Amino acid sequence: MARTARLIIPGVAVHVVQRAHDRADCFLSEADYEAYLAALWMHAARFGCAVHAYCLMTNHVHLLLTPRDSTGCAQLMKHVAQRYSWRMKAKTSRSGTLWEGRFFSALVPTENYALACYRYIELNPVRAALAAHAAAYRWSSYRANAGVRIDDFLIPHAAYLALATDNTRRAAAYAALCNTSLDRRLIENIRKATRGGYPIGATRRPRGRPKMVTVTVRKW
Repeated sequence: MARTARLIIPGVAVHVVQRAHDRADCFLSEADYEAYLAALWMHAARFGCAVHAYCLMTNHVHLLLTPRDSTGCAQLMKHVAQRYSWRMKAKTSRSGTLWEGRFFSALVPTENYALACYRYIELNPVRAALAAHAAAYRWSSYRANAGVRIDDFLIPHAAYLALATDNTRRAAAYAALCNTSLDRRLIENIRKATRGGYPIGATRRPRGRPKMVTVTVRKW
């Protein structure tokens, strides 16, 4: 069966998940996390992808990004995965594949869903009981988006910018938002859409040739 084509629209945010093969750990030390982030920043700039949020879990990765063109997301994920795989194979003498296969992705078509994805991604360590609070987990973008640290590589999504008129109030508003739990149905919506490759908020991806759609794009 032919693979379903990815639904990517230039200028529209996408939630991306890349999982390790057989749920094995893909990060074994602090240096591994740092190496992945270094590769992410390098290739995001190279392929024109604005990274808004990220979380590196022990055996998978979440990203919220906006590609400048239709191939940017795929190129970014391909080159980051390859570069990091070479590192881990050299480090561990592992011969098999590191990643599960193709990454999963879902369009994030509205600002409300974009903010939900920010929270879904950065609260992942709390749901997984890896941290009592998102601020206690080092390998996510939460502390940057909540104003605890500066991360010049992150580019805010329009939904995040709309939270307030200045950086301090914006970060405080976002931190307060993250102190409220995401609705369980919304979490399942994000998960199913990402696994199925259809836009978050849609019931499911339709079969057959996709219809032409009009999308209003806000600059990031």
